[in-house]
Amino acid sequence: MSDARVRIAPSPTGPLHIGTARTALFNYLYARHVGGTFILRLEDTDQARSTLNFERDILEHLQWLGLEWDEGPAAGGREERGAFGPYRQMARLPLYSEAAAHLLAEDRAYPCYCSPEELEADRRAQEAAKQPPHYVGRCAALEPAERAAREAEGRRPALRFRIEPGVVAFDDLVRGHVEIDVAALGGDLVIVRADGTPLYHFTVVVDDAAMGITHVIRGEDHLSNTPKHILLFRALGHPEPVFAHLPLILNPDRTKMSKRKSQTAVKDYIAEGFVREAFVNYLAFLGWSPGTEEDVLALDEIAARFDLDAVHKGGAIFDRVRMEWLNGQWIRRLADDDLVDRLAPFLEAEWAAGRIDRNPSRDEVAALLPLVRERIPVLGAIGDVVGFLFSDAVDLDPVLLVPKRWERGTTRAGLAATSRALDALGGDGFTVEGLEALLRGVAEANGWKAGDLFMAIRVALTGKTATPPLFESMVALGRGRTLERLDRAARALEAESPA
Repeated sequence: MSDARVRIAPSPTGPLHIGTARTALFNYLYARHVGGTFILRLEDTDQARSTLNFERDILEHLQWLGLEWDEGPAAGGREERGAFGPYRQMARLPLYSEAAAHLLAEDRAYPCYCSPEELEADRRAQEAAKQPPHYVGRCAALEPAERAAREAEGRRPALRFRIEPGVVAFDDLVRGHVEIDVAALGGDLVIVRADGTPLYHFTVVVDDAAMGITHVIRGEDHLSNTPKHILLFRALGHPEPVFAHLPLILNPDRTKMSKRKSQTAVKDYIAEGFVREAFVNYLAFLGWSPGTEEDVLALDEIAARFDLDAVHKGGAIFDRVRMEWLNGQWIRRLADDDLVDRLAPFLEAEWAAGRIDRNPSRDEVAALLPLVRERIPVLGAIGDVVGFLFSDAVDLDPVLLVPKRWERGTTRAGLAATSRALDALGGDGFTVEGLEALLRGVAEANGWKAGDLFMAIRVALTGKTATPPLFESMVALGRGRTLERLDRAARALEAESPA
């Protein structure tokens, strides 16, 4: 068992999104690979935006992904497990106060009385001078009398951490050796607001130190924050963890993935019918690869092979087509009973929304698995594929009913010939093989291309031009409903015919 301790520390100010899910996964994989501890901590100090609903969303969907944490809040309740709690920041405020007092006593921090108006004026002046935004140090060396005067004015101070000039260097497990001049950090850092609320850069360091975090594995967008954190670790007298900054997740146009341009919430992908095995499999490949040609790997297989040395430096392109392909691969691997269970809520939703007229039984769904397993990229596509089987009638577009090489009259004749042939077909002949032989014979006898006849029949029965195989669909519908729909389609064409 390794002494490695890693954490995921989401803020409950929004639903679990792909970026946080990928970061959580990589932390989980590293912990499981080395036999370490995976910790969940909730950074809930943003009380204006944090909600219990977002907290539940994060916990439930991390569990849905199969990322069970060793320490942290229990999903669905306020209980916690682990020896380093509490694991919600708002319950850790005394620790932050103690750390802030230590920095003040060591003169590594100081009270800042600058008003929002003063800071805004500084920002505008720097912008006009084409300077990067930075704190001018107005309160960095105030005498006690000057501080007293500001407090007499009713000003409540924030707390700023002193950032000394120099270069911060560290060895990142993904990025390699990194050196950042602190001049780029914007000057002395606010670590506690005037209302006493601690800020992220401060709390994350205090918590990581208190919880014994050995490896901080997070997104590349935090790379520029790392010098601030290292300086705080040093000022507080704590050893620095090892850092590993994961590549950004990018849109296909190589812009950063964000909720403004992309679908990022995990719950939205679940609602579409992505299965957890595929979702985790795909997330793992966003910035990492096993070094082989294998694509389909289970969570435990990925954990067994995971190595931070194999994490890519370049951005990871989010490819929806590839993700759907992988989802299809996993759907085909599911056991029949499992797949029926997972399809059930999507069919029930189709029924509840009125898109089908009845909710099929488990046996009916199980009988259709050979038709759908290879054809649904996501579970939510099940209604589009087989909804016609559970509807009393289908919407017919007369334009779609007429194949490109046919006219309305030919189509009516084709549907009529099909109905007569089915009427005459013996009961034993209503099989996939029997129907195919029969209808190919109808096409040949009339000099039609079989594909044109089959397309007209397909649209008449399903309302769509793309469905499961035609003859399997006819068998699933049954002779009676097949004849009813052929007759209805013929009548729809008659109604469209010019007077």
